[in-house]
Amino acid sequence: MDKKNNYIDFGERGRFNTANKLNDLTGKEWIKFTKSWFIHRPPRRKTDEILHPAKFPETLVEEFIAFFSKAGGWVLDPFLGTGSTSIAAGRMKRNSVGIEINKKYFDTAASRIKKEKFSSQIHTLLGSSLKIDKILKQNNLENIKFDYTITSPPYWNQLERNSIRQKGRKEKGLDTIYSDYKRDIGNINSYEEFIEVQAKIFDKIFDLTKTLGYLTIITNNIYFEGKLYPLAFDTAVSLTKRGDKSWVLKDEKIWMQDDKALVALGVNNAWVGNRHHQYCLNFRKE
Repeated sequence: MDKKNNYIDFGERGRFNTANKLNDLTGKEWIKFTKSWFIHRPPRRKTDEILHPAKFPETLVEEFIAFFSKAGGWVLDPFLGTGSTSIAAGRMKRNSVGIEINKKYFDTAASRIKKEKFSSQIHTLLGSSLKIDKILKQNNLENIKFDYTITSPPYWNQLERNSIRQKGRKEKGLDTIYSDYKRDIGNINSYEEFIEVQAKIFDKIFDLTKTLGYLTIITNNIYFEGKLYPLAFDTAVSLTKRGDKSWVLKDEKIWMQDDKALVALGVNNAWVGNRHHQYCLNFRKE
């Protein structure tokens, strides 16, 4: 490493500016991440991980954590699932808190995390994120201010309704819904109510986040009964109109999924798109 004019030369990685307040990336790595779309092909999932019907890969989460936090920082996921965010955080030398409402997924996450033997603080907590402030207090974690939150909430109750794409999972005996819990927001029938309840969760996370801390929500628009519901767009708008708890939408990154099989949707009848991308919405607390 060659220090010169507040820079450290990391060779092929590029030069790191010691005045960098956000992350531990070089300028070269920083610029690469800011591309508005990306293709990510994760490794094949293990058996215990595919139980969850909407898991996102640790390798993807690691890239976001690397950009939006520094080593030793605190990362939050209020919809932890089988533990992707916590595992990614541990591998990136960050501390983390994950909240999961489903006991089966919570147990899977805890088991997977335990096997990793991280040196960072990794807290896996059971409960509803609607009560995240109380859950943190019960576990003596209420004084944490998070640097970064990354999560993928339920896409409304789309999993329950998407019979075509879930048929294969059902035949294999795998889960096709998150849970049957009343407090699981994925079981809310009203689209408008879902948007509001989801926003209330991120109101709480706003209070738990450091000033200038970031939030990434991985979500998508969804079809139901021949109509496109702009879930990603409505999520973005809803979080920016919360009064003194309003997040500032900074941009989106689009995750291009070119490894998914095409499904015969609406053939010879009407346009129904094969949706092979996800929106990664990036907000900041300002």
